Amino acid sequence: MTLRIGDTAPDFEAETTAGRIKFHNWIGDSWAVLFSHPKDFTPVCTTELGYMWADDIKETQGYAPNYPMIGDPALAVSKLYGMLPAEVTGTSEGRSPADNQTVRNVFVIGPDKKVKLVLVYPMTTGRNFDEVLRVIDSLQLTAKHKVATPVNWKEGEDVIIAGSVSDEEAKKQYPKGWKAPKPYIRIVPQPR
Repeated sequence: MTLRIGDTAPDFEAETTAGRIKFHNWIGDSWAVLFSHPKDFTPVCTTELGYMWADDIKETQGYAPNYPMIGDPALAVSKLYGMLPAEVTGTSEGRSPADNQTVRNVFVIGPDKKVKLVLVYPMTTGRNFDEVLRVIDSLQLTAKHKVATPVNWKEGEDVIIAGSVSDEEAKKQYPKGWKAPKPYIRIVPQPR
């Protein structure tokens, strides 16, 4: 099964480090990031988990992340999310990180339980969580306002009025106007 942007994220129940969860209930009205690791104690994954618990998150957000980690010994979640080929049989018992090479994914799921982002990395390349966080900022902004974010956009920078917004509608929303280097690019300050 290949999940695509806009698909409903499969629901599941699993044992986690925070107890048993039903995924959709756990998400509630929030955004969720589901990312996978091929096996415990692998070097690249260890650097990623360390980064996600970084002190700067506690400093800037007021608390350290305490996300549940799912054990998937039957490989049920991995297969449900298309992180392992369907023909893989058995459980995680005796499997090596090399056997699990496809399990290096990131899914961002919105409050509507729809997949908003899918990233797949090779085993040898650590994921760029700065990019994941940047995309979440963009997804949350564009879900709330009728804008799009340009190339290399970062929080606080100018955005583009969505193409689905007519000039008449844009004039109401942005009475001070916009910059338009091309008729189809209408640049405004990031809405708050």
